[in-house]
Amino acid sequence: MTKAIYTCQCIYMEGQIQLFQALADPARLRIVEAIRAGECAVTDIVEHMHIHQSGVSRHLRILAEAGLVQMRPQGQKRLYSLRKEAFDRLEAWVGRYRGHWEARLERFGSALDKNRATAKTRSRGTS
Repeated sequence: MTKAIYTCQCIYMEGQIQLFQALADPARLRIVEAIRAGECAVTDIVEHMHIHQSGVSRHLRILAEAGLVQMRPQGQKRLYSLRKEAFDRLEAWVGRYRGHWEARLERFGSALDKNRATAKTRSRGTS
């Protein structure tokens, strides 16, 4: 593996790790769920979360640094929404593993079908 490819893989994985670390915190995951329906002001998120505004702001900063949310100022308010790109990256990461597991399950299903057919043949021969 060349150094350039290894460096690119490390940079890619660092971004993925940052996404997962941001979502691993239960409070941040609840914030993402609150914003899922659409843009939310910080005050709306505070009401939903039942934690202080400073805590919500800290979690929103971490989510923004991970690329999961974006902020749009509107007068005195700061409106937060989810960034599609981050979730596309997560879906692509999961998709790589989904293909792996679907192939394994397909092989497992084929093996089960083969065993069932063998068992039927044996049961007919003993009857």
